[in-house]
Amino acid sequence: MAVAVLSIKAITDYDQTMPVINEAVPVVDFSRLLNREEDTNAAATIHRACCESGFFYLQDFGIGEAEIDALSEAMHWFFALPLVVKKSVARSEGNSRGYYNTELTKNIRDMKEVFDFGCINDSTMPDDHQDNRSQDGWNQWPVCDGDASFRSILTQYFEHCTDVALRLLEVVVANLGADPDILKSDFHPQHSSFLRLNYYPVNDPLSVGQSGAHKAADTGHMGVHHHTDAGALTLLLQDNVGGLEIYNRDAWIPVPPIAGTLIVNIGDIVQVWSNDLYRAPLHRVVASTSRDRYSVPYFYNPAYAATYAPLPFVNGKQAEPLYSPINWGHFRFHRQHGDYRDFGNEIQISDYKF
Repeated sequence: MAVAVLSIKAITDYDQTMPVINEAVPVVDFSRLLNREEDTNAAATIHRACCESGFFYLQDFGIGEAEIDALSEAMHWFFALPLVVKKSVARSEGNSRGYYNTELTKNIRDMKEVFDFGCINDSTMPDDHQDNRSQDGWNQWPVCDGDASFRSILTQYFEHCTDVALRLLEVVVANLGADPDILKSDFHPQHSSFLRLNYYPVNDPLSVGQSGAHKAADTGHMGVHHHTDAGALTLLLQDNVGGLEIYNRDAWIPVPPIAGTLIVNIGDIVQVWSNDLYRAPLHRVVASTSRDRYSVPYFYNPAYAATYAPLPFVNGKQAEPLYSPINWGHFRFHRQHGDYRDFGNEIQISDYKF
């Protein structure tokens, strides 16, 4: 897998002229909470961020620099493969895992290429074995030189993100005044999380490699159009290019890279649990203009059978629930199909609001 790459480690070189981030997106030192030590300041900062913007940076999250560099190299290796190889593991209507270059958000095509993979039940069996097939489909891996390393690197990072996300979940639920074990069983040991590799080329992904390729930004489309994340938590690793924006205080605010951090945002599930005390943030990615961009989001999602609803008490206060119970498997099915093809309006938690 020897290719020239821009290491994610290089985010120490990010553009110092980028706008200062909104103060509602704080940096949280996660080291003590990760080790299950008390850190009231870090927990309070996470609570405030969930109330104000739904976003925060996470530093000292327990994943080493060497592992992140290997992940960066593996990602660059995959997207540099010939299109015919990438399409050999293409997503389909019946399988949402694999490669795709016509992803939709809000029924509009995003200017990016993606590769998705997720949980399997039995690592001793092939990914497409019946026991490893899920509602989302099954994992597909390219068959070419370097594919074994690609798979092992991504799988290791996925497992480490799962550990970080589970601990974060416990903190978020405790901040809401609930017993973390009440909700933990929906995520552990079974869950439906997945990892995505994002590639935002400067040129429209459908014209890459063709003569007369046109710029992605000139299409009028975004890298990813505005949306909220459907699951519980998202852990994002981004390179030094930037492009992520959140809608906060009536404006689109850049969330630029900070060396040695993940960006965390809460999703729709946490908003429902909190009965709207926390708000899943609206966010987007602008189309790349002068440099290709790469990022790796990990989406922490519950088991398909999980049903979520407002907690009976939020911060010790009982309130009338704003949402009816939502089954994750049903919600995920309709959101997934809306990403693959234009099936009308995407399903939203607002559809369940009283």
